[in-house]
Amino acid sequence: MQAIDFQFAIDQLPHILTGVPFTLLIALVSMAVSLLIGSVFAFIRLFRIPVLRQFVTLYVSFFRGTPLIVQLFAFFYGIPYVLSKMSDSFGLSFHPDMVSPLAVALIAFSLHSAAHLTEVVRSALLAVDKGQLEAAKIVGMTTKQAMVRIILPQAFVVALPNLGNQLVQLLKATSLSFTIGVLEIMGISRIIANDGYQFLETYLVSAVIYWLLSILFELAFAMLEKRARVYRRSLGR
Repeated sequence: MQAIDFQFAIDQLPHILTGVPFTLLIALVSMAVSLLIGSVFAFIRLFRIPVLRQFVTLYVSFFRGTPLIVQLFAFFYGIPYVLSKMSDSFGLSFHPDMVSPLAVALIAFSLHSAAHLTEVVRSALLAVDKGQLEAAKIVGMTTKQAMVRIILPQAFVVALPNLGNQLVQLLKATSLSFTIGVLEIMGISRIIANDGYQFLETYLVSAVIYWLLSILFELAFAMLEKRARVYRRSLGR
């Protein structure tokens, strides 16, 4: 058995690191967008808004019940198809190459993560005592004011551990975006491995990079959780 070429791995490290910005871009932007969508959907389910509630339930069920890679391919081939049909209807010119793989990855990961965060946010909101909303109304606050000033800050504290877990999961899931041509960490690693036939060394380097990024996110959220516990104690909870 051939020994592991550590020198090759070290030499390729700078090249693989060039994919880190794209990995972080996909993970962080998708997390921000999905948190926004998930929060809106959580309120729709919480307040049982007719029609929209059924749509959100179906949305969450579909995106949580189908593989992420299938969703990624569906968007990769589906978005150009839909845009092409729309362009034909309006007499416009369109070519599938006009849709970048990075944009497709951002859309797919955002919508996939939003389905999970919908349940995270909804559970966090339900964990806040309903009596606090009623007490806020008694002192003259509107429902919106009570949500913004009292309910949402406490729900965020409750949701924080799950938000951290979701971001780490999203970070690791970005490795699938190489399948549609995004040159993030895994995409660059695959090119290097195929060119040099040094698969083990290359993928070990990419694994260590993902691991270190995950540790950084975990440390960041640990600090946030520590501050959140102080905040909860200040509220006497």
